[in-house]
Amino acid sequence: MEEPIENNEIVFLLADDHSIVRQGMAILIDEVVPNSKIFQTSSSQQIVEMIKANGVEIAVIDAHFPDGNSLHIVPLMKMANPDIKILVFTGLEEELHVLKFIKAGASGYVSKLSEEAEIRQAISDIVHKGEYFSPLSRNLMLQLVQNPDLINPLSRLTKRELQIAEMYAEGYGNLEIANSLDIKQNTVSTIKKNIFDKLKIENLVELIDLINTHHKI
Repeated sequence: MEEPIENNEIVFLLADDHSIVRQGMAILIDEVVPNSKIFQTSSSQQIVEMIKANGVEIAVIDAHFPDGNSLHIVPLMKMANPDIKILVFTGLEEELHVLKFIKAGASGYVSKLSEEAEIRQAISDIVHKGEYFSPLSRNLMLQLVQNPDLINPLSRLTKRELQIAEMYAEGYGNLEIANSLDIKQNTVSTIKKNIFDKLKIENLVELIDLINTHHKI
């Protein structure tokens, strides 16, 4: 376990719409960085302004808020403070999302499903080294060098699959898609299964999130 960081006040911002998540993270930060100063917000719309107003050095943010996806906010955070370190703390699948956030400017990515020890390590590494990436994230970054399309999982889809995925995201059902594209419902169902298999997802909620994260922004 990392030793607490002494005599080094660091200004943190915790941005998550769930109070219990912010409280839990605040406790861990206080243990790893005893002299830290912690600001909190439940709204993605307040993040940039709070960084400017409070001299935030490290931000721990969720990947998704009720008022929008935080991916597009990361570059704005870097503009507000070019030296800020951003740790994405989220329940979204690392394999599908981490590269997008790295490209946007995030300094680290850790899952809310991680063990406490890993979250502590992430906090410590962000403070000491300025970044935290799991072995999975580092492996994906290496793969990205050889396969630039890896950053966007939707690139795995054919043009027709992407078209139908967008229609699902817009609220169309199987029958509506079939009628609109003049194809059979069974064909739509087959394509839907292919989409889910390629993206490694299980439901439309996950599909909509992927569309919003990787295609709509």
